[in-house]
Amino acid sequence: MKRTYTFDDVALVPQFNNVPSRTEPSLETWLTHGRKIRIPLLAANMDSVIGESLAHILLANGSLPIFHRFAPFSVQKKWVKCFSGGTFVSAGIRLEALAETRQLLDAGAIGVCIDVAHGHSDKMFQLIAELKRSHPEKEIIAGNVCTPMAYHDLVNAGADAVKVGVGPGAACTTRMITGFGVPQFTAIQECASIAEKLRIPLIADGGIRNSRDVVLALAAGASSVMIGKLFALTTESAAPKRERSDGVWEAKYRGQASEDFQTDFFGCLKEKTVAEGVGFWAPVSGSVEELIGTLLGGVRSGLTYGGARNIKELQRKAEFVEVTASYLTESLPRQ
Repeated sequence: MKRTYTFDDVALVPQFNNVPSRTEPSLETWLTHGRKIRIPLLAANMDSVIGESLAHILLANGSLPIFHRFAPFSVQKKWVKCFSGGTFVSAGIRLEALAETRQLLDAGAIGVCIDVAHGHSDKMFQLIAELKRSHPEKEIIAGNVCTPMAYHDLVNAGADAVKVGVGPGAACTTRMITGFGVPQFTAIQECASIAEKLRIPLIADGGIRNSRDVVLALAAGASSVMIGKLFALTTESAAPKRERSDGVWEAKYRGQASEDFQTDFFGCLKEKTVAEGVGFWAPVSGSVEELIGTLLGGVRSGLTYGGARNIKELQRKAEFVEVTASYLTESLPRQ
């Protein structure tokens, strides 16, 4: 067996810095093979995360919204028309839903995120091929995977970007239910070794708790990071909100494989399946603008510690060391 790592198991070694200001580095990055975004942050395409309010703010800050696939088709079509030329839609791997996905692409979506828990499959390859055949000009983000072979196979199938992450999300229990999944830092780093050669962007999806994790994911080779819980807990997210008796506002974040979601969407758990996610209420953290500012501020500082003027230079210069739990204890404020 080989040794693998989570974000908590590694740290970056500071490099010589000739960047005069933390405002100088560029955060521009590739989202897909043919499209750039101004910041490396994406909101997860989940029903408790992305909605119209959040989408507007993402666009204003240089990201792009990826709408989820669990709203009625009429609502999804409304989203596409409202954000025509500036949004992705999502799809599962059911070929029966192919016609609706094609209609959304015809209505103005710039691409589709084919989004399933285990994306390394024949059905995924078939769907990518069908969409590339009918809409060769549209972009396809495919996932999720966690191995270099899976990344390579999705690229060969025609994906313009690949989402990496099986089981690291805050609301995901896949690893505990099935025993499968690769620690997220290692998954990113190993897939990135192939991404560098194939030049198809890697989106790190799941496990991001703060700007430190964003910097580590980017330095390990991700072009961008997709974040669920942090965005879900903002004021403008699509998550349901409620006020506690003590006046604190809470948001409800839930995984798409959770019993809470499946019962809500399908009416019950699918026969012979077990939920691979949870749902929970947590305090609202603040506005999306505040979250983006905090995360990007940390990334800009990280770039200067890495002696980098852009994300590619950060990746090129990145030097990682293995750390113990004591490192995190030493890194936190204490009295």
